[in-house]
Amino acid sequence: MKKIALSLSVLATVLVSAQSIKTNIDLVNVKDDKVAVTMEFPKMKSGDIKFHFPKTVPGTYSVDDYGRFIEGIKFLDNKGKELTFTKVNDNTYSLKNAQNLTKVTYLVNDSFDDEMDTSKHKAVFSPSGTDIEQGKVYMINTHGFIGYIDNMQDVPYQLVVQKPTDFYGTTALVDQDKSESTDTYVLANYAKVTDSPLMYTKPDYITFNAGGMDLVLGVYSPTGKYKAADFKENLEKMVVAQKKFLGDMNTNKKYAILLYLSGTGEPQIKGFGALEHHESTSVVLPEMMPKDAIDKAITDVVSHEFFHTVNPLKTHSEEIHNFDYADPKMSQHLWMYEGGTEYFANLFQIQEGLIDKNEFLKRINEKITNSKNYDDTMPFTVMSKNVLLDQYKDQYRNVYEKGTLLTMCLDIELRKLSNGEMGYRDMIRKLSQRFGENKPFKDDKLIDELVTVTGYPQIKDFYNKYIAGSQPTPYAEYLSQVGVEISKQETPPIFWLIKDPNQTGYNEKNNTFVFDESSALSPFSKSIGFKITDEVLALDGKTIDIKNVQAFINYSKTIKEGQNVTVTVLRKNGDKMDKIDLKGKAILDKLTMETLQYKANPTPAEKKLQDQWLTGKK
Repeated sequence: MKKIALSLSVLATVLVSAQSIKTNIDLVNVKDDKVAVTMEFPKMKSGDIKFHFPKTVPGTYSVDDYGRFIEGIKFLDNKGKELTFTKVNDNTYSLKNAQNLTKVTYLVNDSFDDEMDTSKHKAVFSPSGTDIEQGKVYMINTHGFIGYIDNMQDVPYQLVVQKPTDFYGTTALVDQDKSESTDTYVLANYAKVTDSPLMYTKPDYITFNAGGMDLVLGVYSPTGKYKAADFKENLEKMVVAQKKFLGDMNTNKKYAILLYLSGTGEPQIKGFGALEHHESTSVVLPEMMPKDAIDKAITDVVSHEFFHTVNPLKTHSEEIHNFDYADPKMSQHLWMYEGGTEYFANLFQIQEGLIDKNEFLKRINEKITNSKNYDDTMPFTVMSKNVLLDQYKDQYRNVYEKGTLLTMCLDIELRKLSNGEMGYRDMIRKLSQRFGENKPFKDDKLIDELVTVTGYPQIKDFYNKYIAGSQPTPYAEYLSQVGVEISKQETPPIFWLIKDPNQTGYNEKNNTFVFDESSALSPFSKSIGFKITDEVLALDGKTIDIKNVQAFINYSKTIKEGQNVTVTVLRKNGDKMDKIDLKGKAILDKLTMETLQYKANPTPAEKKLQDQWLTGKK
């Protein structure tokens, strides 16, 4: 590959380097699955400093402690002498009288290798994690490789990546040098560093323009099953539809997608999904997925991340604008940041013709069903503000369920108030015009701002009842206004360990059935002391054979009310898993299935509002 760098870019690199933090990531001399990082600093202004790795990063809502993947750290003065330091916690190092500090060196371990061992720490979500596979791939979520010094977050960074000459780095950043063995990037500050993931592997990428935006898609497929070109047609169609849906709300001229397809060997990872950035997204999906399933995931998941360019990346509160990586303060408004974004990711598909009206209703139906696994009376603002605390973090995933539904109901409320002239998208457009990337709003004043931009004080009542309040949202009432009704049907009694058998997963490593921690336990499970984190090894001595899983399912269907049942589980006990038999009498549980359907004879007002809702037209 031949690189072409503009002379102005090279000049900018020279000018910034003198007062920047020069950071070198060495992907060539990798030893024991560890990457060496060196950071060189301009002259220190303070004698006492603290050096940090992030505890949490924007877009994630969990405590990940990226500093725990660092080892062998050394702080050096201008003569190469080591300075003494105190390790405050996993992420923070304190130095006294460090005026002569010029360099920090350390080794980085990757998080992907750590995902299946959650005995000491919850796994890092894969798209926000790191992977070091020598000769194969390097997933560089920069917050896992690069630290910062207090009060120096606004100093520019010059990032130099030493790489194998036959490797290509997928990123939205622009390489500033001509060398085949190094890539050089200039970043305005630490926030820009953490906003700029890179994926290095042997070249498999495509570049193209869609909707007036330049895109690069880089793919890592461990067996070579997929190539970047395989996904171009679907991706192009999706981006054109998104840009049309957003209109002037999106100003991106470029965007990078880092698609990491996980194989069946090492590393074994489980956190599939994506993480948003201003100009890129990192995506992790299983390579075993069929192509049409990956295309669907790209449409659903990558579109969600791209819609984050509207908020919270460009329209956000002070907590996000002034993000504290060492001691993060969370915003109250995940209902908008995540719920509203997920609503957009579904709404644009119906309004731009990517799915039909029945598929859209099916998705809303699923979110109503899934939301019932969470506390429906917990104020969303309280959960959001405290999402990093143990008593609230298990409710987080409801932002994609109830959060979506809240914004849907607000959309319907606005359309009814305005006679179809204004919806949720219009409100967000007006909010983004009032605020922006460099002008945050005050977290506790958001609803006042929404009243101002819409002109409808009635939405404050909606907010106080259903978002900041504890009242369950009356979905049936709002859906009825757009000509949708709920049909209820009771299923025959069934035996299983959770309320919804469809939420059962499989752990290939232990050959066990596992369950999402948000799943509701069945009455039988509660009666025998089953825990949602237990892994099912056998039922009445019958073990799981994934190749003949139907036989196991068929046996569970033969179990009668009151029958003696033994469930053999693996239960976490510190660093090990205990094998336990749980015994009790079977309790068969009935499910009430609720299905959304369009009214056969909606009123003219309902039909008009429905058309405006599904088409976005006024």
